[in-house]
Amino acid sequence: MLRAAAAAAAVFPARFAAAPAVAAAEELRSPLLRVLGTLRGGGGRHSMLMGRRARFCSNSASDSEAAAAEVKAEDAAVAEGEADGKASSAIVPTTPRPEDFLTVLALPLPHRPLFPGFYMPIYVKDQKLLQALIESRRRSAPYAGAFLLKDEEGTDPNIVTSSDSEKSIDDLKGKELLKRLHEVGTLAQITSIQGDQVVLLGHRRLRITEMVEEDPLTVKVDHLKELPYNKEDDVIKATSFEVISTLREVLRTSSLWKDHVQTYTQHIGDFNYPRLADFGAAISGANKFLCQEVLEELDVYKRLKLTLELVKKEMEISKLQQSIAKAIEEKISGDQRRYLLNEQLKAIKKELGLETDDKTALSAKFRERIESKKDKCPPHVLQVIEEELTKLQLLEASSSEFNVTRNYLDWLTVLPWGNYSDENFDVHHAQQILDEDHYGLSDVKERILEFIAVGKLRGTSQGKIICLSGPPGVGKTSIGRSIARALNRKFYRFSVGGLADVAEIKGHRRTYVGAMPGKMVQCLKSVGTANPLVLIDEIDKLGRGHSGDPASALLELLDPEQNVNFLDHYLDVPIDLSKVLFVCTANVIENIPNPLLDRMENIAIAGYITDEKMHIARDYLEKNTREACGIKPEQVEVTDAALLSLIENYCREAGVRNLQKQIEKIYRKIALQLVRQGVSNEPVQEALTVTASEEPTSDDSANAKDEILKDPAVEDASLVNNTTEPALEEANEVKKEDSISEVNKDTDTAKEEEADKAIEKLVVDSSNLGDFVGKPVFQAERIYEQTPVGVVMGLAWTAMGGSTLYIETTKVEEGEGKGALMLTGQLGDVMKESAQIAQTVGRAILQEKEPDNQFFANSKMHLHVPAGATPKDGPSAGCTMITSMLSLAMGKHVKKDLAMTGEVTLTGRILPIGGVKEKTIAARRSGIKTIIFPSANKRDFDELAPHVKEGLEVHFVDTYNEIYDLAFQSDAETETS
Repeated sequence: MLRAAAAAAAVFPARFAAAPAVAAAEELRSPLLRVLGTLRGGGGRHSMLMGRRARFCSNSASDSEAAAAEVKAEDAAVAEGEADGKASSAIVPTTPRPEDFLTVLALPLPHRPLFPGFYMPIYVKDQKLLQALIESRRRSAPYAGAFLLKDEEGTDPNIVTSSDSEKSIDDLKGKELLKRLHEVGTLAQITSIQGDQVVLLGHRRLRITEMVEEDPLTVKVDHLKELPYNKEDDVIKATSFEVISTLREVLRTSSLWKDHVQTYTQHIGDFNYPRLADFGAAISGANKFLCQEVLEELDVYKRLKLTLELVKKEMEISKLQQSIAKAIEEKISGDQRRYLLNEQLKAIKKELGLETDDKTALSAKFRERIESKKDKCPPHVLQVIEEELTKLQLLEASSSEFNVTRNYLDWLTVLPWGNYSDENFDVHHAQQILDEDHYGLSDVKERILEFIAVGKLRGTSQGKIICLSGPPGVGKTSIGRSIARALNRKFYRFSVGGLADVAEIKGHRRTYVGAMPGKMVQCLKSVGTANPLVLIDEIDKLGRGHSGDPASALLELLDPEQNVNFLDHYLDVPIDLSKVLFVCTANVIENIPNPLLDRMENIAIAGYITDEKMHIARDYLEKNTREACGIKPEQVEVTDAALLSLIENYCREAGVRNLQKQIEKIYRKIALQLVRQGVSNEPVQEALTVTASEEPTSDDSANAKDEILKDPAVEDASLVNNTTEPALEEANEVKKEDSISEVNKDTDTAKEEEADKAIEKLVVDSSNLGDFVGKPVFQAERIYEQTPVGVVMGLAWTAMGGSTLYIETTKVEEGEGKGALMLTGQLGDVMKESAQIAQTVGRAILQEKEPDNQFFANSKMHLHVPAGATPKDGPSAGCTMITSMLSLAMGKHVKKDLAMTGEVTLTGRILPIGGVKEKTIAARRSGIKTIIFPSANKRDFDELAPHVKEGLEVHFVDTYNEIYDLAFQSDAETETS
């Protein structure tokens, strides 16, 4: 009802503004007092008594005086009103009169009934009905019947479903709509139509008698009048007085209802008993069906009684509303007072220098952190920080959410947003550092120098992902540290070997207990710059557990196109990692998932040959180990022969880690020998200490003074007094110099005595190397000076680098049709298949070279690959197996100092292989002079360093016939000689 009245006030602002101005004295009184004071029903003095009694409820003397003055004025008005025979009315007169309309359009009201004297806006969705209303208004018949809509059967009247009810109204037509309408309604004047909004003004009660037209619904009506009543009835008077008194109480709390009173009197005129009942029911917020009961009631007393119940309930609701408002206001004022006192307390503590509030101190700390980075920090991060700081102030310090927010802000503010270290783009400086730290590795150094050169030309560096792959101990991790030093970048390393939890990379969600950011965020916090060099170690050994696949999580981190906006689960804000230089290390790149490997630039480090290991051992390993053990260079000498023997017989792997361990073992034993012989290399403490007895005392000073006074050269006492102090200081200096010279003499003497006691220099040679490192671990790989018939040297790749291995074939049994092949040597499936192919191809070659030789058809062969029980498998031994079988079948020796590698197809084609550098190094280590490679590997061989290829005769072949000519070419020369 209030909503409808407010809408009516919005529709007709001019109507409300047109209310006549009242005098200043009248404005002091409540509008209800003024309006309800005019209540009379033609009963003469009784109406005046009602007015007086209504005003008698005022609590102030001024109200009583005003009421008495108004009564006199009203007495004259009553006489004039009774002469007229009826009360005045402000409803706009129309032609014809309202009572002449016995057939009207039926308008359904979904929410509340319309009472006479009140406005009500409704929305008419039915276009046909709307056009009929417009047409009626155009014909000077602006009236319609407004009837409240009944609820559907089976619905709860207390539950408001306005949208559903309006929808159902639009669907109702004709008789269905008539059944849903209450019979008693109100004759409504159509005051305005704007679009589909129709504003109605109630006039009088109607009752539907029959339907005239279905669409739009038109009905015949009877105009209803109140039943006759006795205006002098005390019960009616008392009931009306109570209604007035209650309305006064209610109107004190709502200015909107005062506007209702003014609007009502403008259109209806003075109050009487029936109109008082209508007014009270209309302005109450009661249920629509209770209001409909008031509308349908024609007995004035019963109507007043129903209205009294409604306004009493409204008064109770008003009191409840006031109590709720008062409680809330008290609470708000109390909170505001507490807040103001707390703020004053903080200000006082701050002025006095006392402790500050934890939250205030935390916020100040976080703001101070981010202040220096504000210009470089991304806007979206600053926004998140501000939001979290505001949230921190609202949280209680004891809550768990407070600690989560505090830790989150700690991480957000400590990260180096936009803070980059100044890079050194000097190529010569980088070359010098790389050469200082590592010997060889020219391809790796060249790639790093290219990266620096590009950065210098661009003026800025861009992060890359480099993968260093190679056997253990070749220096992959130390190369990453050297690159960081050359570029002047911060260095951070973390190993992902066996990592099975994605949260280690992407971080935990903040909702988890003990949540932490991922490794990259921890890296940025640790190094303090946004462009460090990050070494991801052992990337080929990633695990996979129930917490996800870390290899897939690394895709975003190591993708240059994605890591610009890397999203950590804990921070939940994008981080720019595009300036980070990632260096990954791996032993076997085949174990790295292809999508991850595709994002890297692979640089293979094959290993070191003997010459390189000698340089590394002499220039790096031995020097560092000697200093770590505290041994002086003049005390120990490790000869080149010892180092060479150590490399060939103890440390045959591709890297130098084991070599370092062996050198450390040598120097530890030497250190023990030196200590047992009484040698100590501790630095000599040569600090000069002057004892108390050597210090000149006061007695000494006095004696010196006396001696000066006794000197005959001194004649003037004043001169003696002036020169006494400087003379004493000079004497003390001379004495100190004498003591220092004596200490230096003692020190020199001690050094000479120590030199005399020094033992002779320890020399570690190949002859006594076994005393320090034990027996040799490896024997010479080259077993034969000249390989016998049926034996050929092959080249193999292993995870430890390259190695040589012999393939031996011998005849087990001979007989017609007994041709067969037996394999031993822990061969895998690939090598077993290679042996079968080798037998087939060798048989074809033998048939071509010696058609009469039936060795393969009549001989059972045994092919063995030595090297103990080590599993061997790989697709590069096919040509070696064929050569071994043909050597046995033809009884010819293979060329001396020859090694080969390559896989052979059934047609005799040679397929390319991998590990060219490793196999070349293995050949050099075994003293091989001639190597046979597939032609497709020529490009790989050309990329090798010159010192690796030096002294080797390398042949690149396409078919096995070329290998046959190279392997057996010197056999005829050997026989003839």
